[in-house]
Amino acid sequence: HEFYHGKKVSLQFEFIKTLQGHKIGDKVEGIKDLKKYLERFGYLNPNHPSDDDHFDDTLESAVKTYQLNFNLNTTGILDPQTVSTMMLPRCGVPDIINGTTRMRSGYIFNQNNNSHVKYAFFPGQPKWPKEKKILKFEYGEGTREDAKAPFGRAVDSWQLYIPFTLEHFNVLDQSEVRVSFKTRAHGDGRPFDGPRGVLAHAFAPTDGRLHFDAEENWVVGAVKDGFDIQTVGLHELGHIFGLEHSSVKEAIMWPMQPPGQTKGLNDDDIQGIRALYAGYY
Repeated sequence: HEFYHGKKVSLQFEFIKTLQGHKIGDKVEGIKDLKKYLERFGYLNPNHPSDDDHFDDTLESAVKTYQLNFNLNTTGILDPQTVSTMMLPRCGVPDIINGTTRMRSGYIFNQNNNSHVKYAFFPGQPKWPKEKKILKFEYGEGTREDAKAPFGRAVDSWQLYIPFTLEHFNVLDQSEVRVSFKTRAHGDGRPFDGPRGVLAHAFAPTDGRLHFDAEENWVVGAVKDGFDIQTVGLHELGHIFGLEHSSVKEAIMWPMQPPGQTKGLNDDDIQGIRALYAGYY
């Protein structure tokens, strides 16, 4: 439990701490919640739900894939490093979409010259069409005024590397990109979960929806127990442009966002966007 906005709350991923040390063959309360967690982020197939507390071979295989994506020892055991990574607040976009492990896929594209690059794209590499020279973005109703300047700085950071111009537009529902603050279930099939847990999510091109969880402690800069709007905005804009999660911890497209930290674009993010939009520049 932690105090949050003066209220005592149970943090979303806190339950994972109680599972530390468990491995295949174990039966322990909380395993079914871990299965839900891994299903939510793409590591288990939602069409074959398993809502029991058995640590089975399917779960072991999912844990190993997770460990691989996050550059952890692939033991299949819930060791301290794995547990502490899983407990971090994060983006709600799954790491794996349609059963394809994407986070390390940059390896394949760059084997000859740059094997440490781990950026990834959405399946089918969706992107904005070449004729879109300008992408308009708007803030939905209820967007916090104090969020607009830091989000604008996130836009400016990407502007140096994307082949189109992002322009703020004030008329609702006439923009390609729509930024808004939402709570819990909000009509897109991906409900938010209250403080911590999932912080934000966005959709692949050319959907354009970018949602912040309004229940988080949003701040400007590195503030203890707060989440920097610019940093999370940078990450979610990466999805809007077509980048998926990266397994490079320094990249803005790494899925996790610990509180009290800020981050900027990394070489991995820049190489990813240039590779996706090669031929546009």
